Formats: sequence, structure tokens, C-alpha cells
Amino acid sequence: MRRIDVIGIGIGVFAAGGLLYVAFQVLGLDSTSAGIWSQVLLVGGLVGWVLTYALRAVTQTMTYNQQLKDYADAVLQKRLEELTPEELAQLQAEIEQENQAAKPK
Repeated sequence: MRRIDVIGIGIGVFAAGGLLYVAFQVLGLDSTSAGIWSQVLLVGGLVGWVLTYALRAVTQTMTYNQQLKDYADAVLQKRLEELTPEELAQLQAEIEQENQAAKPK
């Protein structure tokens, strides 16, 4: 995210708080209650965003992690395509031997 995007989001959140404040006053709340409720909604939204961020960080479904996984898969696929048929058969035989050795008896 670029610096200008962060500034824009900050201004947008600030403006949303002001609009909520005005909307609550139009709905008939006094200025103190309108301020409290607009802050409650903004803090609730912030906490919700932080929780979704934490969830994505814990489950490793963030953009960077996905790009890294896609890159590793592409590299492995390219290496697999570059193998000769003999090398591929040898690799498959090794995998089968490892699978047989790993099976519980």
C-alpha cells in the first residue's frame, strides 16, 4: 500500500466519523450522545478490521504468503516439466519407495 493510500484511508475514516456524528444529530441525539455513538461505531469497525487482519495473519492467507506459495508451485512445476522421462520415472520410483517405507505395519 502506498503512502498516499494510507493518507486517503485516514481522511476517509475521519470524514466517516464526522458524517456519523452529523447523522446521529439529525436523528435527534444531542451532541454528546452523537459523539459517543459515532466513536463506538468507528472503534467497533477498527476492532473488526484488526480481527480480520489477525485472522489472515494467523491462517497465512495474506497476499504475500499467497504470492510466495504460487511462486514456489510455479518453480516446482517448471522443474517437473524440465525432467526427462527417465528422470521422472526414477523420481516416481523413489516416491513410491518412501511411501512404502512410511506406511505403518
